[in-house]
Amino acid sequence: MNTDAAALELWGGIECTINRVGDHYFEQLERSGHLRRAEDLDRFAALGIAALRYPVLWERTAPDGLDRANWSWADERLGRLRELGIRPIVGLVHHGSGPRGTSLVDPAFEDGLARFARAVAERYPWVEDYTPVNEPLTTARFSGLYGHWYPHGQDEACFARALLVQCRAIGAAMRAIRQVTPQARLIQTEDLGRTFSTPTLAYQAEHENQRRLLSLDLLTGRVDRDHPLTGYLLWGGVTRAELEALCEAPCPPDVIGINYYITSDRFLDERLDAYPAWSHGRNHRHAYADVEAARAPGQLMSGHRALLLQVSRLYGLPVAITEAHLGATREEQLRWLAEAWRGALEARAAGADVRAVTAWSLLGAFDWQCLVTREMGVYEPGVFDVRGPAPRPTALAAMVRALAREERFNSPVLTTPGWWRRPEARVYGPPPEESAPLQVSEEPAAPPLGRPIIIAGATGTLGSALARACAARGLPCRRLGRSEMDIADPSSIERALGEFDPWAVINAAGYVRIDDAENEPERCARENTEGPELLARACRDRGVRLVSFSSDLVFDGAKGAPYEERDLVGPLSVYARAKALAERQVLTLLPSALMIRTGAFFGPWDEHNFVTLTLRALAEDRRPRVASDVVVSPTYVPDLANAALDLLIDGDSGIWHLANRGAVTWAELASRSAEIAGMDARRLLACPVDALGLAAPRPAYSALGSRRGLILPPLDDSLARYVEERGAARAGGAPGAGKEGGACVSW
Repeated sequence: MNTDAAALELWGGIECTINRVGDHYFEQLERSGHLRRAEDLDRFAALGIAALRYPVLWERTAPDGLDRANWSWADERLGRLRELGIRPIVGLVHHGSGPRGTSLVDPAFEDGLARFARAVAERYPWVEDYTPVNEPLTTARFSGLYGHWYPHGQDEACFARALLVQCRAIGAAMRAIRQVTPQARLIQTEDLGRTFSTPTLAYQAEHENQRRLLSLDLLTGRVDRDHPLTGYLLWGGVTRAELEALCEAPCPPDVIGINYYITSDRFLDERLDAYPAWSHGRNHRHAYADVEAARAPGQLMSGHRALLLQVSRLYGLPVAITEAHLGATREEQLRWLAEAWRGALEARAAGADVRAVTAWSLLGAFDWQCLVTREMGVYEPGVFDVRGPAPRPTALAAMVRALAREERFNSPVLTTPGWWRRPEARVYGPPPEESAPLQVSEEPAAPPLGRPIIIAGATGTLGSALARACAARGLPCRRLGRSEMDIADPSSIERALGEFDPWAVINAAGYVRIDDAENEPERCARENTEGPELLARACRDRGVRLVSFSSDLVFDGAKGAPYEERDLVGPLSVYARAKALAERQVLTLLPSALMIRTGAFFGPWDEHNFVTLTLRALAEDRRPRVASDVVVSPTYVPDLANAALDLLIDGDSGIWHLANRGAVTWAELASRSAEIAGMDARRLLACPVDALGLAAPRPAYSALGSRRGLILPPLDDSLARYVEERGAARAGGAPGAGKEGGACVSW
């Protein structure tokens, strides 16, 4: 372990929750694929981390008792960590409730975990750091108070019993471990976010702020007769003798691990009309809204520095940030980790014994937006993105490597603060003039903005979507139309790059009229081939990152299965040939460029995409004709814009296929869109593509797969968001072409 004079360490962790809902277990290790990938440990070692929070979970290792335990997985993994020189911090229960025969309110849980802990220590006597139970207070809340996880209690009595059982089990487990390894250390984690409130609800906030420390108070033997929550626990069924036993035989942590998330800090407000219905709840005195403090009046947040200092001073023990993770876009993930690291350094400078910051969720996490109560397939990438054949390092990996080496990590996206520090974060609550003065965060004010991203194609669908995404993500950008930067004019490019000094250029410009291109090949070539080539040359000379877009139409359709990045192109039209040539020339000139193939756009903001035209026609009681023999992978433009920005920030290069998951005919796309929008899909007229009279040939099959990763959501998910975003009232407006006419062609 560190000494006070040692450098701040960088630890890692993988999301390893096994929680139980009814009789179903949700296993993060299974979903991330880490159960089957021992080589992940070498990836982690390459980051330079000093320690790794690593699971040897009771439920998985000995689900049917110690006499039938299977140690093979833990033997392999802990042995490899030892070879790699990474110190494991072994976790035994992670938001779980033990094997099927026990639970958090079962008195046998304590003895069962202690026996398992001793078996782990005997098998791995060289392991010195343990977290027997992760976040016991949080787990007790979710399992005993809110009813989310097994045993699904929903009262203070179940909560109090679950918390007491876990804390007693931690003490019993550490005593059993120390009988084998006397120097073993307890790294005790807990989510320690604070609660803020209006003056009316100050009493409730005070109770919750005392309760958040209850697991640590129990472990350190502080819950005596004078503790402010002793009466609360006695009321919940805990006996005075049980509390006295913990006071007489405390098990103080060797390091207190603070798990702190954007959602950890809460704000309570009795003015219910200013908040969504899902946030409403009540106690015995008031009804009130409970929302993320960062999105409430005043944007209140504890901040890492303040929490570290508070906990350090309260307990006089070493502290660490044991989970630093944010489910968000890439630059926000970088900003959050940077803020955690800065907060740890500042707390050390102010006198706290801060040992480490943990890059949590190295492999990302699944379905935490619903507290892992359902399998919805919602994935948050971490330091690696597991949605490809092998985990792909994200920009966080570069940041972690730099922090582990005590080097400065520079990224243009860090010049803007995270969304939680920007004015637009406030989305809940009454107008500011109605809000009472509230405590503000200790974090510093926002720094100035930095170098921009240039987006070529100011008025196009994709350029507009990219600009919207940049604005929402705090990424400075400049949208340039042809008059400001003609991508086919070298002098125009040079002027724009010289004036705006971008760190990246995204080429969303180009000739998009596929059928007209058959009669205008020179104009199409100028915009779609010569322009990208000139941009690549200029970006290469200036050391600027480049993103450009190609099309699914570069394929001939003969494969009959989703095309991957390495498949040979076979363009059929003038437009497709120009795109295919641009791909080759751009990547030859600038191999670091990111070339994104996509197609079949639809989005909520433009009026001329296929889905919008189809729904408008149905709303106007027309019967649109749609091709039934052409298969595509539709792409929701907001998803595409955000994924492209993530890949840009990650530093990815080469060809990527980005489309929503799902291969459909245009007729099927129209039908699904109509059904989700609540319209009558029977009015659609499915027909062969030849009946539409299109000038340019199209491949019969141009659906996109990927060897690099399917990182856009499923099609139906995106269609539902499209309908919600656009709203049924916006479906009408444009003049039609008669009841039987009007082919909905935008591809």
